[in-house]
Amino acid sequence: MEHELLFRLIPFAIIFFLMVIWEILAPKKQLIFGKKRWPANILIVVLDAIIMRLILPFGAVGAAIWAESNGIGLLSLLEVPSFIIIMIAVVLLDLIIYSQHVIFHAVPVLWRLHQVHHADQDIDVTTGLRFHPVEILVSMFIKLAAVVMLGVPALAVIIFEVILNGMAMFNHSNIRLPKAIDSLLRLVLITPDVHRVHHSVVYQETNSNYGFNLSVWDRLFGTYKAQPELGHDQVVIGLPEYQHSPTYNLSWMLRLPFQSKVQANNPVNKA
Repeated sequence: MEHELLFRLIPFAIIFFLMVIWEILAPKKQLIFGKKRWPANILIVVLDAIIMRLILPFGAVGAAIWAESNGIGLLSLLEVPSFIIIMIAVVLLDLIIYSQHVIFHAVPVLWRLHQVHHADQDIDVTTGLRFHPVEILVSMFIKLAAVVMLGVPALAVIIFEVILNGMAMFNHSNIRLPKAIDSLLRLVLITPDVHRVHHSVVYQETNSNYGFNLSVWDRLFGTYKAQPELGHDQVVIGLPEYQHSPTYNLSWMLRLPFQSKVQANNPVNKA
């Protein structure tokens, strides 16, 4: 679609800078390394974007246009207004992302990739950008398959990706929300306090709160945990095996999936 890149980049930049300002004005938790992590966390997302443009330049929007032009996908069978199709598609894609996240924790070879995200010893807006390039590629292939199978309209793909990127930055942000507002928002959405639990070094907490946008999936499938055991001020962020590693180093991040022997990050595999 024309101007697709602008439709995605402008909201991305606005949300990123809003979260940065919010983190400065009302931080939730004192960080260990703080902005020392920013160069690597930002450079890896730039690397991700370059690799994606080189390998899959058409992206999920291109797949959606192709599926739509060929009448492929389950949603094409529904005879309802287009805005309802778009709403259904966005919700279904959110469920798929939730399911993918659970799988990336449960399957050892995929956890190798995803642990790069979890190894960050602080959690702030840049953590929401920190994913290994191979994980981004695998995730995109899953998204492409889902878009084609469902017949997701191109506009729904753009809307979903804007929401996904924006919510990833929001719920990873080190911001303080009033308890009343957090309690209200978490009934529907994944708030920073909800997602911070997921980045705890306690494995039972790491394996909870998988959602990125809607909180309904964690509640529905029994993976919701309201608070970390030690409280948000004392919770330790990251992975226990990498607490003394240079997790803020880009080279270390890129090598990590290929140099460590790991199990799936699943409570049944941990003491």
